[in-house]
Parts: sequence; C-alpha cells; structure tokens
Amino acid sequence: MDARLRAAGIAGAIAVSAAILLSPSPGVPLPEPTTTPERGSEAVAVLATGLDEPRAIAVHGSSVFIAEKSGAIRLVEDGKLLERPVIRLRAAEAHDGGLVGLAAHPEFGSSPLLYAYMTYEDGGQLWNRIMWVRVEGARASGAGTLVERIPGSDFSNGGAMAFGPDGRLYVGTGSTSDLLRLSQDQDSLAGKILRFNEDGSVPADNPTPGSAVYASGFRDPQGLDWDSGGRLIVADAGPAKNDEISIVGAGSNHGWPDRQCSAGGGEAGYADPLVCFDPGIGPGGIAVYRGGALGPADRVIVASLRASGIYSLNVDNAAQESILVGLGRIRDVAESGGAVYAITSNTDIRGFAGEGDDRLLKVVR
Repeated sequence: MDARLRAAGIAGAIAVSAAILLSPSPGVPLPEPTTTPERGSEAVAVLATGLDEPRAIAVHGSSVFIAEKSGAIRLVEDGKLLERPVIRLRAAEAHDGGLVGLAAHPEFGSSPLLYAYMTYEDGGQLWNRIMWVRVEGARASGAGTLVERIPGSDFSNGGAMAFGPDGRLYVGTGSTSDLLRLSQDQDSLAGKILRFNEDGSVPADNPTPGSAVYASGFRDPQGLDWDSGGRLIVADAGPAKNDEISIVGAGSNHGWPDRQCSAGGGEAGYADPLVCFDPGIGPGGIAVYRGGALGPADRVIVASLRASGIYSLNVDNAAQESILVGLGRIRDVAESGGAVYAITSNTDIRGFAGEGDDRLLKVVR
C-alpha cells in the first residue's frame, strides 16, 4: 500500500524545458522530442499551432475539438485547424477559470453534441455552468445551459468531464474555497464528481435520490476516465503537492480538505487514493489507454503541467514511464485509435511560450 500511496513519481522542473523525474525507476522519454512547431516528427505529429490558452480537448473520429480558456471552441478536422471557431461562449476572465472542460456525446455521429464546463459571472460573483452545443458541419447551430450556479472562484474550478460506459455525463467540480468546506457539504455541487443524464437531469440511481452528487471530497478534479473493468479513475490536483489519482465509487468521499493523501485504511470513511504525488506533478487531464504502440491496455495516460510531459501510469502498482517530455506544460490528453492527443499549455500565465505555442499534438509511438 505504501508504494501505491507514496509514489513520489512523476515530478519535474517547473520552468523552461528541464524534466527531472523523481520516480525510483523513471522511463526513458519516448521519443526524444525532435519535433518542429510546423511538422513534428515520425512519432509526434503537430496538428495545430497558435492556440490561445487551450484547456481541454474532445476527440471524435478525425475531429478534435479544443476548448480555449477565453470561450472559443476550435475544431481540427483531418489534421487542419479551421480558422473560424465552432462557437464563442461568454466565459468569465478568471485566473484559473473560463472555458475549462469539454466532452463529446458518445454517439456524436447521430447526436452531434458537445458539453462544455465554463466559469461565468453573475451579480459580481463567479459561478460555473454546464452547457450543451449542437454542431452542424463545423459550426454551432444551437447552445444552451444544462446546469448552472455551480460554485466558482478565481481558482480550483475543476472542469474534468466525460461520458461513462453507462451513458451518463460525469463532471468534476472544484472546491473553490477551503474555508467554506464545500467539498464536504453534500448540499453543495462544489468539490464533487457529479453525474447527470445527457439532458442535465439527475439519474434515478444516483447515490442520493434527487442529488447530482456521485462522489465528494475533491479539491480540483482535472481528469477522469474508465478502465476496461468499469472503474472510474480521477486525477485531483493538490494545492502544491499531494496530487491524487483515485478509483472513485458511488458515494465515496475522498477527504478534501480534511485529509490529503493519507494511507489510513479509509479512516473517517474517507477513500484512500491509489497514487499520491509528493512533490506534485500538476496533473492535467488523464486518459485510459486501450492498448497499442504506446503500451498495454489500461495504463493511465497522465498530462503533467509541472513535470512538463505525458506519462504512463499503472494504477495497480504505481509503475510509471515517460511517453513524451520536452515540449512544455501538457494540459489535457485524449486517446483514440491507439494514438494519444495532447495540448500544450505554455501560453497561460504560468507557462513559457515558445515558437508555435500552444499546440495540438498526436503521439503515435
């Protein structure tokens, strides 16, 4: 248990391009980044450049949708970034908020809907809302709000979202303020994993009847996905360290702000994380790999902002290896057809933008 909970693991230099892995058995970067901003390499294709603070991606076939912090949803179709956004939403200018989450309907071909998680301002206060956007061709034909007035702030808004194997929409919300202890307030939507039907209604089989709360006790969920066994895996960013990757069950409580990364056998009813990173890695999105050139199935692909790379993690034994380093901060990842798609995050306030930033990458081996 200690090895699983205290994987000092994927950590690295915060600045410039140094990537120093602290794992006892770090992998060799695969491949050495020899990409150019325009073309990439045989192993890493650069599909788009010049993105403006991208925060999330959603992939369907040859289409990659990109959420930019300011509110634009961009589309890369067949490897080409379209000049006009699909839509521009009115996102708040929050330090760590804005348009920060994106998911595609699981039957996007017949139900061409995107779901977005966005910070907005109302009455001088910041909130978050879940929106739907209908896409026809390369443009939005309609948009609306499913859920609103989810507590928001300048920091820790969460934003991880994806459809589960059960067809329900799961959304990770941030704690916004530790003083208010909203993550432990079962009447609040903050600091939770929420579960909805695709129309925003609450499923009848949620843990608490009438409540969208599926699990609680989170600080800032940045990524979620399911393995082949149907386990929900969530990456939760800590304040400066103690980033957690956990298996999340219906009704589970993951302890924030009362507990961080403790291996206590679930004391006080709190669920233990599988892996704790101390020093922190600044986790972005995660994606469960389905198997292919990048490794076996059920490895968790982790985007790292602080360790500046993409890493593969076996959550059952904490074994880790590098997939790609040297291209700066990585904000989000998605898996499709054995390839991993990723967006860099070098144009945000904590990054060091270089030529071509920010970029959409496709890692194939």
